[in-house]
Amino acid sequence: MSTVKSDLLHELASRGYIHQCTDEAALDKLARSEIVTGYIGFDCTAPSLHVGNLVSIMLLRKLQQTGHRPIVLIGGGTTKVGDPSGKDEMRKVLTDAEIAANIAGIESVFGKFLSFGDGEQDAILVNNSDWLEALNYIDFLRDYGRHFSVNRMLSQDSVKLRLEREQNLSFIEFNYMVLQAYDFVELYRREGCRLQMGGSDQWGNIVTGIELGRRTEGVELFGLTTPLLTTSSGAKMGKTAAGAVWLNPDMLSPYDYWQFWRNAEDADVPRFLKLFTELSLDEIDRLAALQGAELNEAKKVLATEATALVHGRDAADRAAETARTTFEQGQIASSLPTIDVPRADLEKGLGVLTASVLAGFVKSTGEARRQIKGGGIKVNDAAATDERQVLTLTDLTDDGVIKLSLGKKRHALIRPV
Repeated sequence: MSTVKSDLLHELASRGYIHQCTDEAALDKLARSEIVTGYIGFDCTAPSLHVGNLVSIMLLRKLQQTGHRPIVLIGGGTTKVGDPSGKDEMRKVLTDAEIAANIAGIESVFGKFLSFGDGEQDAILVNNSDWLEALNYIDFLRDYGRHFSVNRMLSQDSVKLRLEREQNLSFIEFNYMVLQAYDFVELYRREGCRLQMGGSDQWGNIVTGIELGRRTEGVELFGLTTPLLTTSSGAKMGKTAAGAVWLNPDMLSPYDYWQFWRNAEDADVPRFLKLFTELSLDEIDRLAALQGAELNEAKKVLATEATALVHGRDAADRAAETARTTFEQGQIASSLPTIDVPRADLEKGLGVLTASVLAGFVKSTGEARRQIKGGGIKVNDAAATDERQVLTLTDLTDDGVIKLSLGKKRHALIRPV
């Protein structure tokens, strides 16, 4: 990548976004000579995107910032099929109403990262149900199915791994790469799209689309993938003990989002600063060079800058200040996540196990029980030692709340209403 000359590939390479590229030299030349339209697809399997989607969103942002045109492809059609890439089991089949609700939930995040409009570099948002729903399946198989080799499809990692593990792969899932390939061709026809980007698990699907474009349209299309994102300890990015790290504030508070980045492993800080903030590379090098306790300052910068992109600068600064007053001054910060519970529940006693689930610290009371045995749960900064402990009105602080904590860094306030 040292020989790239376009702003696009130089920016992506220098920040560590590139894992594979189908024809780097040709794409670099294209990006220097014209506005490149590129897309990434997002299926609608949940009401919010999560941190695992963030590299893809940042790719689209970088595409636009370097003078090109991003397309957000919402998979209203392909969500009904299910992408087998990286999955051991078939996804739950969603209803049309569930898919529509999920689309409404995930569309809002893109406006925080991209500028939409009618200009030649403005982003657009399209839904592949617009063309997939209208396909006559028999005609589609006749016109496009002949371009796909079953032998080749069986060799794709997304299919091969599922078969090797003897997990069922449904015929409808097997069609996913055919439909994704067709999406690429359709976006070329409609919008002149020449570039598809995505995670490294999408490489086979992307290459299949490039081949279909060459065979049906006689056009050279391009593909670019990002590295598989895991933490330095090998954990999947965006997963915590409490579940996914959602981007929508109604599913994860800005404070908890800030805390996720603040708790990054030391070895991940330089990489995450490059991928998930827009600090200069010189500033990132300075922060990455910090050692010992000073590295915590770099983590706070990472948390604040990453949170500002998703939730806005004000929310990020408030989260940072909440953390400072909570940890450095030992105060109960009013902006900590607050869980309202009926006053009657505290009058009769709310189990600390149930409260820990309500706070989102754990997924089950069984998991909460294990945390208590390990000394991980605190009530008003005192360790909860009895799994049968209940929270009552007598536990309310002078601020009228009960502070519940998991470890040193996760806190919530229980408030009677």
